[in-house]
Amino acid sequence: MTTRRLAGSLAILALVLAPAAAPAQAPDGPKATALPAEYPDVSGVFTFRTLTPLQRPDALADQATLSAEEAAAFDASERTRLNRDLFDPESGAPSAGYQSRAEGGVLSYNEFWYERGIELTSDKRTSLVVDPPSGRIPYTAEFVEANRIRRLNLRNGFADHYTDRSLGDRCLMGSNSGPPMRPGSYNNNVMILQAPGYVAILNEHIHNTRIIPVGDGGHGDIPQWVGDSRGRYEGDSLVIETRNFRQATNFSGSSKDTQLVERFTRIDPDTVMYEFTIDDPNNYTRPWTAAIPFRRTDGPIFEYACHEGNYGLYGIMAGARRLNTQPVEGTR
Repeated sequence: MTTRRLAGSLAILALVLAPAAAPAQAPDGPKATALPAEYPDVSGVFTFRTLTPLQRPDALADQATLSAEEAAAFDASERTRLNRDLFDPESGAPSAGYQSRAEGGVLSYNEFWYERGIELTSDKRTSLVVDPPSGRIPYTAEFVEANRIRRLNLRNGFADHYTDRSLGDRCLMGSNSGPPMRPGSYNNNVMILQAPGYVAILNEHIHNTRIIPVGDGGHGDIPQWVGDSRGRYEGDSLVIETRNFRQATNFSGSSKDTQLVERFTRIDPDTVMYEFTIDDPNNYTRPWTAAIPFRRTDGPIFEYACHEGNYGLYGIMAGARRLNTQPVEGTR
């Protein structure tokens, strides 16, 4: 890394990590620092939580959007279906009307800890995937089968080695922190800070900060967990291209050969539209695109205290040793 790039990276990192009382954490969100006037300002603190699923449910296969009445019914149904306080703490199964707030049991958390969305996006879409028009991710048949086995192995506790566990279990990449970003059960917050020559994206989940050069310059050739990103401005949008992933991204179906394009476009004072396109010939039959509204929210972004080698992973591995399960269908 050149001295100039190192100095720029340290300067923007200092801004990102400033105390909550600093201007970067003001209620209106962080402001672009001396950004040329012709560049779009997409900075701020945002939430991207929503009830809109990534893929369109089979029951809504022919409906790209819902009416106001249909959306209200969907929202109410999903809030009930997902409410962990309505699950039986003994079996972990939904039990309408069952209140488990003070019961403990087999569930990992009760409803207090969740921060999922409470409604569909404002346009009432039935999927965040906007291309293909079906609203479904175009997985290959081979990946669908391999993923089925992988999930069975995770569910039955199989782990010969810590690398058998997910990147989330290992606190390396969050399920919604990206790249690319997507809504999850909690920590759906992000801070974007722009400065001349750089943009920083700080995700609340797994506390990852991406410091991305903006402007001329090619990609490096060192694989990284979050890939190698380069940004540019196109009209009203900030565009970030990422490649050279170390292995999978946080999306099931991606591989180290994933090429990712993210686009940030401010559509009103309180909203930035975030779009991403994933191209990975290994597990998808074609590139696909999702669109997620980022809505302004008051900061600050808090620490998500999950670190590689934490005692949670020790417990997972100890449990795997006690279960001594075998990989499903001879996958090893």
